[in-house]
Amino acid sequence: MEFKDYYKTLGVARDASADDIKSAYRKLARKFHPDVSKEGDAEARFKEIGEASEVLRDPEKRAAYDAAGSQWERQQAAGGAARGGPQDFQPAPGWDAGFEFSGRGDDAGFGSADHSDFFESLFGRARAGRGAGTGGARRPDMQMPGQDHHAKVMIDLEDAFQGAQRSISLRMPALDDEGRGVMRERTLEINIPKGIRAGQQLRLAGQGGPGMGSGPAGDLFLEIGFNPHPRFRVDGRDVYVDLPLAPWEAALGASVSAGTPDGDVELTIPAGSVAGRKLRLKGKGIPGNPAGDLYVVLAIALPPAEGAKSKAAYDAFAASFDFNPRAPLKG
Repeated sequence: MEFKDYYKTLGVARDASADDIKSAYRKLARKFHPDVSKEGDAEARFKEIGEASEVLRDPEKRAAYDAAGSQWERQQAAGGAARGGPQDFQPAPGWDAGFEFSGRGDDAGFGSADHSDFFESLFGRARAGRGAGTGGARRPDMQMPGQDHHAKVMIDLEDAFQGAQRSISLRMPALDDEGRGVMRERTLEINIPKGIRAGQQLRLAGQGGPGMGSGPAGDLFLEIGFNPHPRFRVDGRDVYVDLPLAPWEAALGASVSAGTPDGDVELTIPAGSVAGRKLRLKGKGIPGNPAGDLYVVLAIALPPAEGAKSKAAYDAFAASFDFNPRAPLKG
């Protein structure tokens, strides 16, 4: 997917103020409006500058876009251009974790044909789209509940198995007095319930936007995601783990210790097991009602043929079998 440089599209600096962005958009919109422009690509350019303006004039979208841009720059520096072309970009899982956004954006118009795939990959329909402000003048006697806020937080898989109390930091995009983007940070203590799954939300009552007058504050909804784990993979409630076996353990059967997010278990390996076989441990996945399952995926690990003794053992092993592993590939 092509990374879109919205700053370049509008011809503004990355530290441009809200007024600078508004002025640049108006100038370009007049130039490329399809009703008046003679340019052959006027309609496409008009949509591009409209999309760029929508992102950069909203402090929340702009902050998320800047974070994605930093990730893309790191990707390019690490050789991403050589792998997928100079503009290739895919947002990493959890790239937007820790950002606090106002509103739900369910009817903000996202997902329309006027937005590029790049826009939808960053924001989608679930991303807040109303901006941090409530809009309009506030009457002194007006009472109105505050907006609900939303953020994504990443936790360790083990926290879902055991429950935990964690301190999280959230960053809320806003505009300063000069119309430039700033980050307001806050730290919250949260209780992570045992059995929570990726995609579920925690509701923190009264931690959203402030209300008007004596109106109550909104709530804060935290969407849960799992940090990448070096050993375990998660699919809904189920957890997967690879278990290396020696060839003789797979062929003859064995009793081995296998790690789970909730501690080690003794596992019986059936004789004649092959790589890729899955052993299901019912109810050993993420706790719940019902609990998920843990799937142990068997792998065969070969000892290295180093030294005369190990090489002789491999020669004897080969001589003991009339075995061609590629036979199934023939005819």
